[in-house]
Amino acid sequence: MLKRKAMERLLFWKEHKTKQAMLVDGARQVGKTHLVREFGNTNYKHLVEINFIDNEDARDAVNAARNANDLFLAISAYADDELVKGETLIFLDEIQQCKEVATKVKFLVDRYGGYDFILSGSLLGVELKSIRSVPVGYLDSITMYPLDFEEYCWANGVPSTVFDELRDAVAERREINDAVHRRLTSLFHEYLIVGGMPAAVADFVAEHNVQSLRTYQQNIIARYREDISQYAESIGQSRIIRRIYDLIPSELNQQNKRFKVTSVGSGARYVRYQEEFLWLVDAGVALPVYNVDEPRYPLMLAERSNLFKLFLNDVGLLTCMCGMDVVRDLINDRTDINYGALYENVVAQELKAHGFDLYYFKNNAIGELDFVIEHPQGMVTPIEVKSGKTYNRHSALNRALATPNYGMKRGIVFAESNVKTGERVDYLPVYSVSLLERR
Repeated sequence: MLKRKAMERLLFWKEHKTKQAMLVDGARQVGKTHLVREFGNTNYKHLVEINFIDNEDARDAVNAARNANDLFLAISAYADDELVKGETLIFLDEIQQCKEVATKVKFLVDRYGGYDFILSGSLLGVELKSIRSVPVGYLDSITMYPLDFEEYCWANGVPSTVFDELRDAVAERREINDAVHRRLTSLFHEYLIVGGMPAAVADFVAEHNVQSLRTYQQNIIARYREDISQYAESIGQSRIIRRIYDLIPSELNQQNKRFKVTSVGSGARYVRYQEEFLWLVDAGVALPVYNVDEPRYPLMLAERSNLFKLFLNDVGLLTCMCGMDVVRDLINDRTDINYGALYENVVAQELKAHGFDLYYFKNNAIGELDFVIEHPQGMVTPIEVKSGKTYNRHSALNRALATPNYGMKRGIVFAESNVKTGERVDYLPVYSVSLLERR
């Protein structure tokens, strides 16, 4: 059983909610249903689960409900366990097939507050755009992502106390125990292959079979492509979305990693295909990192939304799409290969999962900063990601830090190194990006 950080969020909701249902969002296959089932079975005497894909009759009954009594009657008619106030969690899954239930949640929590309600589904960012606004104050939400590196380490038997010590070491900028550093570096290299999709992780931890792992990953990729065909507005749009999705690995393999819209088709412009790009983002399967004119707070004011890098939501899927040669190179620990795209994909995943908006900076005078992140206190931190041994060469970072108008105090280089501190740059092991959180 995989330990997930999102479980703590659900426990907090259970203890502190007033009149709120919970919405668990996230891309397909990131573990939403499994998490809610585990939460329900562990913390309630009864778990009622209705899946609106598997149970079309229940979907029709819920859609036809006109008031709170009708809605609860429909749920009770298809309940697979007892409905007892204070003891039952009602889990409505795959709500993208029953979109109106999100607007009717007010009925449930107002009239039937003795029960707890969790809603979940995939492609909610795509499918819920067309419905009326969810009543304010009646729905809490959490977005799930693939297992981050810390969760992956837990799955591999690394105790949480190791990460407690790691947090202290990074916070104090002191070297990590060499044996721990080697172990975590080895697991990070493995994570580049496996990624964080729960089914893939569970299988690999149990079997350590790359062929079996790739079967899981290829099935997830195929399911994403099927979703595009099923949920895109038209056949023409689905073709463009699939084209963009399939281009991501090759675009990341370019030197500057920026997605060139002309790769979609000759003469293509972003304004023409903006909806197709945003479809992938809203579905949670792609992570855009937008360019900013200046790395100054607030970054969103300097955003150039037509210039971006596009990463996948899971580095394991990216490695799978790159082919077995890349997997073999990683297994053989070849140091003459540039793994920059994979490393940056992990950093993008971790930053996004931990609450950061994703930006990068590039201009002719300074050069390129792989990421720039902002903190609630108004501070901007530049980040460079290095996969090779020359991690201490970072001219763009030096020039950016030396520019007074930017007001950036220190930068971070994530690399294969242990913790080291320079004059204005902190060198941190790349796996420690999992410790960054927006506070």
